[in-house]
Amino acid sequence: MTEQQTNSNSTAEEATRTYEVRTFGCQMNVHDSERLSGLLENAGLNRKPEEREDEVADVVVFNTCAVRENADNKLYGNLGILKNIKAERPTMQIAVGGCLAQKDRDSILKKAPWVDVVFGTHNIGSLPTLLARSEHNKKAELEILESLDVFPSTLPTRRESVYAGWVSISVGCNNTCTFCIVPSLRGKERDRRPGEILAEIQALVDDGGIEVTLLGQNVNSYGVEFGDRLAFGKLLRACGEIQGLERVRFTSPHPAAFTDDVIEAMSQTPNVMPQLHMPLQSGSDKVLKDMRRSYRSKKFLGILDKVREQIPNAAITTDIIVGFPGETEEDFQATMDVVEASRFASAFTFQYSKRPGTPAATLEDQLPKAVVQERYERLTALQDRISKEENAKQLGRTVEIMVTEQSGRKSEETHRMAGRGQDQRLVHFSVPAGAPTPRPGDLVTLPITEVAAFHLVSDPSLEQFELRRSRAGDAWDRAQAESCGVPSIGTSSTAGRANLGMPTLKVRS
Repeated sequence: MTEQQTNSNSTAEEATRTYEVRTFGCQMNVHDSERLSGLLENAGLNRKPEEREDEVADVVVFNTCAVRENADNKLYGNLGILKNIKAERPTMQIAVGGCLAQKDRDSILKKAPWVDVVFGTHNIGSLPTLLARSEHNKKAELEILESLDVFPSTLPTRRESVYAGWVSISVGCNNTCTFCIVPSLRGKERDRRPGEILAEIQALVDDGGIEVTLLGQNVNSYGVEFGDRLAFGKLLRACGEIQGLERVRFTSPHPAAFTDDVIEAMSQTPNVMPQLHMPLQSGSDKVLKDMRRSYRSKKFLGILDKVREQIPNAAITTDIIVGFPGETEEDFQATMDVVEASRFASAFTFQYSKRPGTPAATLEDQLPKAVVQERYERLTALQDRISKEENAKQLGRTVEIMVTEQSGRKSEETHRMAGRGQDQRLVHFSVPAGAPTPRPGDLVTLPITEVAAFHLVSDPSLEQFELRRSRAGDAWDRAQAESCGVPSIGTSSTAGRANLGMPTLKVRS
């Protein structure tokens, strides 16, 4: 056999290898996983088909979170399941990256020596090289950097959605919240230049996307690296100038850095959606001080008042931690009072979990689990009531929703589809007899006919149902055709979703 034939066979074999990325954690992790998928596809691997649910891919990548108490248990539980599979398939490779990898480093290889690659939050672009090196050297590869080598947004991407996408505007965080380990794992804040961000958004729109969510650990402090405290408001206004971009969202801001200029930019820019995720964490000023959250409840409520004054229909959501060390019943009641006053559309509520390496982990007065659980149940009951009351105000309203690929758990019984309103509320809707069926990415206008605590329902008549077929729906059709190998009018020359929305950007030094 000639060398050329050997290389050809090797390439064919490599092309048949499959990968899967398993993601734990926040939106930043999910977006990083899109980068990891893009890198692996650029390296010649194919994504494991969804219909082969029971199979394990040839390369399994865990993109981990270190925020929650059970994050490491979840990882090692999954690694334990793969141990025997890897023993039967020696060519299978396992990689662990993300925040937990950055934190635990070589302890992962000590606890799970069958892992092939461990990489951190600062060098996700190294994954294909590390996998190849591990395969060649027949040993595990560990590479953890202390600072960013390449801005993640310059890497290849396989976006999970063709009609909506995340765009990172910064990485890292300059805050020192005592409960949070993220700054030590992702480093100080680094901001992308506005031109790079807008170029990526434009490329996403050119590929058919009509919605973007701007991402950052502290998204509204954007501009701190290049000295422009009004940069985030300017960026929102610039997004309003992009033709074809219909929906702009962002997460997560910090109340201490939230300015009147950002509120004005939100209200004055038509494609910035009437939705705001504003983390409260606690309604007690004492607890906020212990958390090193540089705002107090009065300021937080004042921001909400200003937002609702300029954007009356805004849906505001939040994050809350229950049971922070030293939290008294009086402190907890202060949180309940602020939640009652804030009228959040929904809230992500968490029981405090001690994370090694954070200042809060060494504080005295760690609360008993039973106390935290009881307070958590009281808070979630309050927020569930408020959510349902706020949703009840939507009854009878006519809303425009963007159809999503995901449907509800009961969709087979109800035959309803699902979508998100401009305020990000989830709407399950039926398509009346005689009406055309919308595609994911299309926009539908219809009345809200029923409400619940966590979603809205619309069962419109034919006269009440209005469908607007969109470029995003066309993009979804093209992606479906490409995945089936069927030519489609307007189909991109690049099959699949790799690199969707990614311009060629200069790597920052």
